[in-house]
Amino acid sequence: MLQLKNLTVAYDDTPVFTDVAVNFDAGKITGIIGPNGAGKSTMIKAMLGLIKPLSGTATYNGQPLRDQQKRIAYVEQRKDLDLTFPINVFDVVLTGTYGQLGLFRSPGKAERTAAYEALAQVELTGFAPRQIGSLSGGQLQRVFVARAIVQQADIIILDEPFVGIDLQSETAIMTILKAWRDAGKTIIVVHHDLNKVSRYFDDLVVMNHGIIDFGPVAQTYSAANIEQAFSADLSAVLFDAKEGQA
Repeated sequence: MLQLKNLTVAYDDTPVFTDVAVNFDAGKITGIIGPNGAGKSTMIKAMLGLIKPLSGTATYNGQPLRDQQKRIAYVEQRKDLDLTFPINVFDVVLTGTYGQLGLFRSPGKAERTAAYEALAQVELTGFAPRQIGSLSGGQLQRVFVARAIVQQADIIILDEPFVGIDLQSETAIMTILKAWRDAGKTIIVVHHDLNKVSRYFDDLVVMNHGIIDFGPVAQTYSAANIEQAFSADLSAVLFDAKEGQA
């Protein structure tokens, strides 16, 4: 289990959230939803040690998460990436092998084969020599999923992976995420499309400057939680529409 306890983060002395406590279970795809600015990405970065929390802990199976970086694959938002960096698709995927090699080893034949196989799995073999800035949003997300494949991580975290991508890429990524889930990995996805919550996730975290609720989707994806996190109008639109389809 990946567990957050009493996590507090502030920017310029203004709290983003206080005393957040939430569990992410292995063998589940957990979605994180909430309005813009709710603290979703901040929570992810704090648990990964990319920003320093004021207090609290993030542990995996009882051990500090910060000490288990080799077990984590993190795909950040497209807007946070430097797409002008002179690196091609194949080499991006190959970086996923570095954590297993250690400081003084370079990728060899086995690692290069694994990288090509991962690109084949996401249907991007022909894109191997391309510079990453030339890719569409969906292609880029599939490249980073391929990197996570070769990384062989136990925890996979994706921050808004479906923003601005094509349906083919979204479907391909979800297929891989479900396979990882079935293999017992811990999958966490920051997500924006509320219409797909019930289809995509097993568990759900609902946030707005703190945890409103978390647990199985059937329990947490409710009119009351959406109203508290977003608005009464959005809740009515989503759940009146669901009732109309029943």
